[in-house]
Formats: sequence, C-alpha cells, structure tokens
Amino acid sequence: MKPDLFQAPDYYNLDDLLTDEHKLVRESARAWVKREVSPIIEEYAQKAEFPKQIIKGLGEIGGFGPYIPVEYGGAGLDQISYGLIMQEIERGDSGVRSTSSVQSSLVMYPIWKYGNEEQRMKYLPKLATGEWMGCFGLTEPDHGSDPGSMITNFKDMGDHYLLNGAKMWISNAPFADIAVVWAKNEEGRIHGLIVERGMEGFTTPETHNKWSLRASSTGELIFDNVKVPKENLLPNKSGLGAPLGCLDSARYGIAWGAIGAAMDCYDTALRYAKERIQFGKPIGGTQLQQKKLAEMITEITKAQLLTWRLGVLRNEGKATTSQISMAKRNNVDMAIHIAREARQMLGGMGITGEYSIMRHMMNLESVITYEGTHDIHLLITGMDVTGLSAFK
Repeated sequence: MKPDLFQAPDYYNLDDLLTDEHKLVRESARAWVKREVSPIIEEYAQKAEFPKQIIKGLGEIGGFGPYIPVEYGGAGLDQISYGLIMQEIERGDSGVRSTSSVQSSLVMYPIWKYGNEEQRMKYLPKLATGEWMGCFGLTEPDHGSDPGSMITNFKDMGDHYLLNGAKMWISNAPFADIAVVWAKNEEGRIHGLIVERGMEGFTTPETHNKWSLRASSTGELIFDNVKVPKENLLPNKSGLGAPLGCLDSARYGIAWGAIGAAMDCYDTALRYAKERIQFGKPIGGTQLQQKKLAEMITEITKAQLLTWRLGVLRNEGKATTSQISMAKRNNVDMAIHIAREARQMLGGMGITGEYSIMRHMMNLESVITYEGTHDIHLLITGMDVTGLSAFK
C-alpha cells in the first residue's frame, strides 16, 4: 500500500483569499481523505464496491450538508467551505464525492429549502451524521437531459398519494434510507416526494458492470403503486425549477470536486516526472513533459480562480445557473484532459491501480455526463449569451 504523498498546488497563492476557517475545514477534510480513503479506495474500485465504513467519517468532516444551519444538524458553513470539502473528497475519489454531493445538495438541500419545519427536523439531523442516507430521483430511463418529460407520476387517493414510475442512474440508491423523488401530479405539475425504504412497492435494484465510479453505489428506483403519506410532499416549491435548483447546488460542488481529481493527477505526474529516469535523466527534464506539466498547472489555477469567484457569488446569493454551468463544464473538461495527459506521462504504469490516475480518468467520464452533460452545459451558456434557446 503506497503512502498518500499528495501536496496541493497553489500557483497563484489562492490561500490568501481564504479565511482561517476555510483552511481549517479543508485541512481536516484532506487529512481524513489521506487517512481513511486513500489506503482503501483502489481495492474498493477494483471490487466495484462502495466502502460503507467511511459514511460516519464523511459526516464528521462536514461531507453531508455543511451549509445546512446548525439547528438542523449541519455545520452552518459557507459555500466556499462546501466547495473545498468537495475538492478534497474528490481528490480521493469521484465516487465518494458523489455520495457526499448527492446527500448534501440533492437530498438535504431540497428538504431544507422546499420542505416544512416538521420535515426538516425529522430528516436533516440524521442525514447530516450519515445515520440516514438519501438519494435523488430525477433521471428516468427515457428522460435524461429532458427531465420535464418525465412519466413518473402520483395520484391523490384521499388520505395518501399513489406513486408509479422508475428512475435510473441513481447514486446511493441501493442503500439509501430515503429518496427525494420528482414526479408529476394529475395536472402534470412536478413535485418532490420523500419516499422511505420499506414502503411497499418501492425497490432499488443495483446497477452492475460499470467501468466508471466503481467505488460508488448506483441503482434504480422502482415505484409500483407506492403509498406515500401526504405529509411527505415537499410543500414550498414545485415545477421543474425545484429539482433544477438542487442541481445548481450539486453542479457547484462538482466544479470544485473536479479540481481535486485534477490536482491529484497533476501531483502524481509531477512526482513521477522527477523520479523516472530515461536516457540518463529524469523525464521531467524534457521539453514535452514540462509542456504537459506547465499546461496542467495553468488550467488548474484558472479553475481554482473560477470556482473561488463562483463561491463568493454563491455566498452573496448572486450566482446564476448559467455561471454554475460554465464552471461545471469547464472544470470537469479540464480535469479529464489532465487525467489523460498524466496517464500518458506515466506510460504503462499509468493504467495500473498502483497509481490513482486511471481510476480518476474513468470516474471523470461519468462526472462529465451526470448532472448536465458536457454539451447541455454548453447550450445553457449559449442560451444565456444569445437569449435564444437551442433546446426546442
């Protein structure tokens, strides 16, 4: 088992822009990843298994809803702290960050923002510690980038709702205690419902044979005449804007997380380039390898500045959906290119589990697709700058 020697690059002294609290939060998350994730993650990725034993630790470092107010069990941190935690967790593994991100932005966030006080008090404290885990049901087998066309629906049966339909590609589904599910009522209006494990007709089959996010648990949500209590409807927002608001929070976290994966690949490649001797000298002394490393650190630095500014805007309540889309698209694209270049630098060793690069590269193939594909985010920016929609 190789020691985790990671050293984070900060080429533009961005630490000067962070508060002492930001740095403390980041260092706590980084130390936990080095201690609890790095030593085991390659084995779990090879086994295609999520390491459930880390859930408690994720809660302890603020990995679940760090911006949720203290009265609901959260840490009451700001948006930059949330981003830094996502960065450090994804430096360990994108699949682990997916578990954290889903719990935070797609389960806790809608209950906090769209739920009532009774729902907040019932669910949020247990979700914050990881005692309960959740998942988010939006994507369907035939409706991915066009969630407004969903067919999952519920009917008012007087004393309860009757839910039918199916969701696909759902992180945390196989072991989730609750699911925040988006479905249409009889008028075709989208609402959020909290569905609990154990409700008759609710099943969560696991998705197997993934080449990406192998250390993350993915599944389906199947609803066959599920009776959902009326008090489980999220009352304070409906329409497609409700789940999209959750995705804004999640995509923001991804923009930070992708930097973590990129930094890990860069740091690995840099260390390897200094140690690997070919033709009588370290390969880091050759022009081609220096070109790769110089471009990597440049792109990482640009992404760091982008997310820091976005975090400031989020703290001020000024960040737009389009700005978040730009950061998610840019940073994941940046990370996947750095992973590929780093893999090349390590030659044959780059494909082995002895190094993290190939795992990051495979994971990022999912990250570049989920919560808005690479192309969809481009069109969101295009619509914002032209005022013209290419979606219809």
